[in-house]
Amino acid sequence: MSALQTLLAASGPLAVSPIAAFAYLVSGVLFILALRGLSSPESSRRGNRLGMAGMAIAIGTTLVTHDAVGLPDIFAAIVIGGVIGFFIARKIAMTAMPQLVAAFHSLVGLAAVVVGAAAYLDPAAFGILDPLTGQIHNASRIELGLGVAIGAITFSGSVIAFLKLNGNMSGKPILLPGRHVLNLGTLLAILALIGWFYAMPAPSAVTWLFPLIVALSFIIGFLLIVPIGGADMPVVVSMLNSYSGWAAAAMGFTLSNSAMIITGALVGSSGAILSYIMCKAMNRSFISVIAGGFGAEASAAGGEAKEQRPWKRGSAEDAAFLMSQADSVIIVPGYGMAVSQAQHALREMGDMLKKEGVSVKYAIHPVAGRMPGHMNVLLAEANVPYDEVFELEDINSEFAQTDVAFVIGANDVTNPAAKTDKTSPIYGMPVLDVEKAKTVLFVKRSMGGVGYAGVDNDVFYMDNTMMLLADAKKMVEDIVKAMAH
Repeated sequence: MSALQTLLAASGPLAVSPIAAFAYLVSGVLFILALRGLSSPESSRRGNRLGMAGMAIAIGTTLVTHDAVGLPDIFAAIVIGGVIGFFIARKIAMTAMPQLVAAFHSLVGLAAVVVGAAAYLDPAAFGILDPLTGQIHNASRIELGLGVAIGAITFSGSVIAFLKLNGNMSGKPILLPGRHVLNLGTLLAILALIGWFYAMPAPSAVTWLFPLIVALSFIIGFLLIVPIGGADMPVVVSMLNSYSGWAAAAMGFTLSNSAMIITGALVGSSGAILSYIMCKAMNRSFISVIAGGFGAEASAAGGEAKEQRPWKRGSAEDAAFLMSQADSVIIVPGYGMAVSQAQHALREMGDMLKKEGVSVKYAIHPVAGRMPGHMNVLLAEANVPYDEVFELEDINSEFAQTDVAFVIGANDVTNPAAKTDKTSPIYGMPVLDVEKAKTVLFVKRSMGGVGYAGVDNDVFYMDNTMMLLADAKKMVEDIVKAMAH
């Protein structure tokens, strides 16, 4: 052990030296500043850099203060993980970002389970063994039980979310018979087993107890996410983010690592707050969502467009003419834009309109896409100026004075049924008032389908709406070509 390691570890195996505590405090402050930076597209790059700096300090401090594993092994693991992460970041499409986030959440959950299992199997190595009883400290039992339970729920739930988002599993709710009773019973069983693990004098003597907690937690993660439909996926992604944070915080107590506790608490609390904001934006009850999908029955019953109603079809040339003659255009991107990767063509269209003297703005609904901030990320990738992008509450009042609302693949978040139809599964959800614009140009692949919430959109059939039926990217590219002539 080096002299610096000796100095830092001088206060004992479970205590934290002043130098290490200060370093962890600095990393915690950087993580807070990183979250602050990530709250705005303009400062997101700075936020990322601050977060990276904070993590580097936390990892460096941990390596110096712990001598359990040789540094070559640690650095080899860092290099391998870094290379894998680099290639994933280079190859992943921005449209697949929700799946990537879900996959990363699953890894955090699995890491918490693996660390918890290691601590259970060799408590002396983690400093959680009571020398008098030869058993794990009582407080550490609670930390272990909660850590592996939350981690396992995060892992299996994130795997299901990934499969749904990636199209490997249907986005429709899978409603199991008696699912609420089954979910509640499994959760109560997990809590009871954790209580038993804490209270019994020698938990290591009951070899099946700890594995059973882990197994039931894996199962409940699956049961909680399977009934949740695609319309609620933004909340699910945010919720799993919160779970991964709490799992990391619990393992931080087991490892006596204040940086993990701080980081996990930050991720857990910010994810919980974001989940609440997303639920409010969707008029969802957070408890209803995590219990098995709000409006799942309605969504499962829907899925088809209404009977034939008159509607107007337009062409790329029509759209190009209408927007070129307009004074103002508000573009509303949705998941259809993400799927077709039309963001670059859309920015080119916006640039051409601005050259013609047209005012161009982008209206973003909080839950457009499949994860929080999905549309903001895609528009930022296409270098759309930040000052042209507005949130729902900042731009909704402008639709009534707008010449053209150009909606590209945003169905549920523009559906006026949310304001008028009390039987609709999206009733009460704040939506963008695109129908108030003088003209609505609605890009949609076909008239046969409906949005992820499973309800038809009355905007399609309004007198001031022109439907542009085609792949979103192809339609926008054709509009750009028409403008150029």
